[in-house]
Amino acid sequence: MEAIGNKKGILKSIIKQIHEGASIEEVREKLKEVMKDLKASEIAEVEQELIKEGIPREEIHKLCDVHLSLFKEKLEKEIHLPDWHPVKILMKEHEKIEEAVKNGDLELIKNSGRHYLREENVLFPYLEKYGIVEPSAIMWREHDRIREIEKEIFRGKDKIEELEEILKSHFYKENKVLFPTAIDVISEEEWKEIRLQFDEIGYFAFEPEKIRGEMRKEIKEGFINFETGEMKIEEIEAILNNVPFDITFVDKDDTVKYFNQSKDRIFVRTKAIIGRKVQNCHPSKSIHIVNKIIDEFKKGKRNEASFWIDMNGRKILIRYFAVRRNGEYVGTIEVTQDITDIKKIEGEKRLLDWE
Repeated sequence: MEAIGNKKGILKSIIKQIHEGASIEEVREKLKEVMKDLKASEIAEVEQELIKEGIPREEIHKLCDVHLSLFKEKLEKEIHLPDWHPVKILMKEHEKIEEAVKNGDLELIKNSGRHYLREENVLFPYLEKYGIVEPSAIMWREHDRIREIEKEIFRGKDKIEELEEILKSHFYKENKVLFPTAIDVISEEEWKEIRLQFDEIGYFAFEPEKIRGEMRKEIKEGFINFETGEMKIEEIEAILNNVPFDITFVDKDDTVKYFNQSKDRIFVRTKAIIGRKVQNCHPSKSIHIVNKIIDEFKKGKRNEASFWIDMNGRKILIRYFAVRRNGEYVGTIEVTQDITDIKKIEGEKRLLDWE
């Protein structure tokens, strides 16, 4: 039997041949032989290596359907998981979403956004910890396309068939490649952490059975000393969680280090993003903006960048500030605030009007 490393090399060569125009029939038999001992995670690694070697991510995305048609026999193995498991939940939601689209249930389709948020904000970061980045990036691109089609449907356009087609392909890729890859590398303890974070974001079609447990965390005691005073950790946390805006801190190495848990958080944040590169927290279409802001902050050319958007009838202000200590850049803080009511303020109010 050939070594796994050699089989991965042969698989890479086959995919390159397809990329260069070879037909499926030309490589089918060779592929069947090389695929016998490869896991889904190893298939994902091959695609990731090809991107690093210069094949554009967009091209790998286009080739995904071709790869899947070739790998179909290998990928048809059933996944057996307990009902509490995050992958079992995601796969069941796939069925619910497809059923909703088939029945024209627009309300459920609108609510299904939590499904994609849980993948992007919890599952994908855990895969990244094991060096699996590209498969998730490809899936995120498809999420964005799904959202675009859904918006067109909500505006009255006839796009149901197009949505059905992309969902069928997308869910197959996740069920047969992404999820088995995740199962190969993520530990049982981590799956329980993922499930707890899934619960924080919530569900849309059904409530899965509850599990017991809590996220692992380092416990520190005592006070934190500042130049202007001292506070207990719980006091600091309480303050940060009660300010009327959302805060996220990214350190000088572009790593997400902290976010507060404000009462009415505007954008989803989960503990899975801690330790994640900030560039991986955004869709590919906006990464260049993120990099430009951080680069200008690091060079000391800028200290602030502001944006504002309309969302659900509210005006949202998003601001980025360079954080410096003794003139040295130590990171970036993002502050997001609903300013709808603030914009309505006129005149002055100097007296307390509580009843």
